[in-house]
Amino acid sequence: MLVTGGAGFLGSHLVDRLMQLEEKVTVLDNLSSGRMTNIRRWVNNPNFTFIEADLKKPEDINKTLQESTRVFHFAANPEVRVGETSPKVHLEENLMATFNLLEAMRRSRRAETIVFASTSTVYGDASTIPTPEDYGPLIPISTYGATKLACEALIASYTHTFNLNALIIRLANIVGPRSNHGVIPDFIKKLKTNPKKLEILGDGKQNKSYLYVDDCIDAILHTTNRFIEDDDNVDVYNIGSTNQTTVRRIAEIVAQEMKLQNVEFTFTGGFRDGRGWKGDVRIMQLSVEKLTQTGWKPKLDSEQAIRIATRSLLRQ
Repeated sequence: MLVTGGAGFLGSHLVDRLMQLEEKVTVLDNLSSGRMTNIRRWVNNPNFTFIEADLKKPEDINKTLQESTRVFHFAANPEVRVGETSPKVHLEENLMATFNLLEAMRRSRRAETIVFASTSTVYGDASTIPTPEDYGPLIPISTYGATKLACEALIASYTHTFNLNALIIRLANIVGPRSNHGVIPDFIKKLKTNPKKLEILGDGKQNKSYLYVDDCIDAILHTTNRFIEDDDNVDVYNIGSTNQTTVRRIAEIVAQEMKLQNVEFTFTGGFRDGRGWKGDVRIMQLSVEKLTQTGWKPKLDSEQAIRIATRSLLRQ
C-alpha cells in the first residue's frame, strides 16, 4: 500500500494503523508539512518504506508505484486560508499533484485502487444541513475546496477511462495529536503567548462538525474494506461526527484544558456575516447516514473530540 502524505497528520495515523495490521506500507512525502517524527517508529520495520519525494515532480512517483496495488492519496496543502494570498499553491499541490499521481497509476501495471481524502469544503455554503453526498450543485467558496472538487472529478474520469477504482472520502474537521494547523493548535499557541486574552477569528458563532482522528481512521478503513468487497468502480462517502460545536465553545474547552480562568475572548468580526476569513464555511455538518448504515459510528461527538484532541496536543 502507498500512502502519499504519510508523514502528515492524518496520513501518519493511517500508517500507524496499517502497520499494526501488518500491511506492507510505502510512504511518499516531501516533508513540506509532514514530519519524520510522526512515522519514525516504523523506519526500521521491514514492512515499511519511506521515500522523500514530491508529487509535483512526475519523475519522483513512477518507481514508488511498481509494488503498490492500493494508493491512499492524502498529500495536499491543508491550509484553506493560504488560498486568499497564494491560490497557485492549491492548484499545484492539490490538483496538479493528483494529476501526476493518476498518470503514474495509469502507467503502472499494479496500481488498481485510489482512496482519496477529499473535504467538506467541496459543498461550499450548503443549504441542506446535515449535507448528504448527493447534495448539489457543489459550489466551493475557497480555492482549497475548488481544487479538491477538481481532484474528485479528475479521479472519477480516470476510473472510467483507464479502468481504475476510486473511493472518495469527504472529511469533516479532523482533530487529534500531531495536528499542526486549525483552530485548536491556533488557540493553544495564542494562549501560551498570552494566557489572559484570546483573539478569535470571526464572531465565534461558526458552527461545525469535528471528528477525532481515531474515529476517522476507523471510518476510512471500514469504507475501504467495504468498497473493495463490493468491487465498485467509484463511490463517495462523507466521514464526520453526528453533531456540531461553535468556535466560541472550542475556545472555552481549550481554556479549560489549559487550566486558565477568566480568559478574555475578543472577536475580529471576520469576513461577511462572522466568518473567520474569506473561504471559511460558516455552518458545516456532513450527513453520515450512508456510512452509519454500513455499521460504523463515531465513538466521540464533536465536543468530546475537541477536548481529547486538546489534551493530546498539550502533551506533545
